[in-house]
Amino acid sequence: MSKKKTTTDKITDVDEQMKQLAEEKKALQKKKREEELEEQKQRCHRRGIKAEKQYPELATLTEEQFDIFAKKVLFTEQTKTIISEILTPHPTPSRSVKSPSKSKGDIDEPPIAEPPETEGVLDNEQLTTQGNEL
Repeated sequence: MSKKKTTTDKITDVDEQMKQLAEEKKALQKKKREEELEEQKQRCHRRGIKAEKQYPELATLTEEQFDIFAKKVLFTEQTKTIISEILTPHPTPSRSVKSPSKSKGDIDEPPIAEPPETEGVLDNEQLTTQGNEL
């Protein structure tokens, strides 16, 4: 004969389930944070490799010298502006076919800039390979 659970027993069971779920949530949050930190570590590593490849002298700087360099280069209004420009989506310029005859009010569109030279810039696969060799 099975004993029926009382309301108090049911409450106790729900409390236990809530405790287990809270522990599971805490473990998942910890795992997520660890994954975020690992991603940040890899991103910093890749970017550091790119910077040192472009400016090998960076590798010879002490921590104090690098901090001075970072403050002078990274923490400026110009850098903030550049980052803001990069992150702001720009509409793709439409290429219109111009008729041979222009009217007085027509304005020439500026030429579309060529992409920057990428010689010496490593792609993600090369960075990963180099990072593993370090």
